[in-house]
Amino acid sequence: MPTLLQPGVPLPEQEPHRHRQLAESFGVDAERYDRTRPSYPDAMVDRIVAAAPGPGVLDVGCGTGIEARQFQAAGCRVLGVEPDARMADFARHSGVETEVATFEDWDPAGRVFDAVIAGQAWHWIDPVAGAAKAAQALRPGGLLALFWNIGRPAPEAEEAFAAVTQRVLPGSPAALAAQAKPTQDGYSPLLTKATDGLQQAKAFSAPEQWRLDWKRPYTRDEWLDLLPTQGFHTRLPPDELQKLLTGIGAAIDELGGGFTMRYTTLLVSAVRTTDE
Repeated sequence: MPTLLQPGVPLPEQEPHRHRQLAESFGVDAERYDRTRPSYPDAMVDRIVAAAPGPGVLDVGCGTGIEARQFQAAGCRVLGVEPDARMADFARHSGVETEVATFEDWDPAGRVFDAVIAGQAWHWIDPVAGAAKAAQALRPGGLLALFWNIGRPAPEAEEAFAAVTQRVLPGSPAALAAQAKPTQDGYSPLLTKATDGLQQAKAFSAPEQWRLDWKRPYTRDEWLDLLPTQGFHTRLPPDELQKLLTGIGAAIDELGGGFTMRYTTLLVSAVRTTDE
């Protein structure tokens, strides 16, 4: 149930985990989602694997299995939990054992893991209930690792895309965000909610934060293939989505046929410290 986050783009109200319809809209085209969404830096995967006490990993909100397959390649045994049956089915066919449930309602059935991870998903989970369930699923000394890819186009592309969005989707959340000039990192609320939830669970060490900045070039066709998988775009009527794609495509053509996306991978982690 992931989404690609962009600084300044608002999540619905203050409790996105309550918006199940939006949270589970990303499976509308699971194959496209898996094909186009960026994976995570190897350095992040290596860091989590090294910090976990063993190879057993629970992937919360695993989506199509993008990060799960990365952890499998690093030698881990991964079980996915995913509320969207369409995404879960794709993950299974890609080689990831996956159970269909929201994490809050998922039953560990006595199973414990060395690490619980969540890529692009924790903001769709109740931060307090999620932390409590993670504590239940982790062995003492196990690692909870929550991470996101946050993307922002190079300045000239960002301005061009904002102009198109405001013209094609006036008044939409994406258009309002394009007009905003955030004064702080747009992902700060994610960190606050995640760390507050962990602290309220009273079962984890003090959360640690880590970030890695990286870049990825996109061609026109690559970006237009990815765009329908982003946030509110998954629920746009076909005609509005097509207008947006046409406008963004023309903007990329004017930029020379491609642009660079600036990514930040953000990680929040904590160790399970109590055995309740």
